[in-house]
Amino acid sequence: MISSEKQAALDERMARMGIKEDDLIEKFVLGSGAGGQKINKTSSCVFLKHLPTGVAIKCQIERSREMNRFHARRELCDQLDAIKAGTAVAKTQAIEKMRRTNRKRSNRSKARSVADKRKTSVKKNLRRGPKGDD
Repeated sequence: MISSEKQAALDERMARMGIKEDDLIEKFVLGSGAGGQKINKTSSCVFLKHLPTGVAIKCQIERSREMNRFHARRELCDQLDAIKAGTAVAKTQAIEKMRRTNRKRSNRSKARSVADKRKTSVKKNLRRGPKGDD
């Protein structure tokens, strides 16, 4: 599935970054999402945790467990690079901002918005003047 050149390049990158296989906790869990019975029955989703940094990756890109193991290790290297470069914080902030924008508004927030709209409506109606003056 994975070419030997790609695997060798990943192994070399992990060695260069100081990531050892002994520092990784790897679990295989049931996948989720689209894919039908195959996803629900097989444990092809890879959970990978780097103990020294505490960075955790969950990867379910492919249907193959071996490909997901490869992608999870590559993603771990990418995240550790981002942490070292300082760009991980920006990525996390962007994800949090998107989560805040998409979440459901509270009832209090909705009520405040409706009240503000009513005040604006009253102001605009006062600008019109009396209805009989045309």
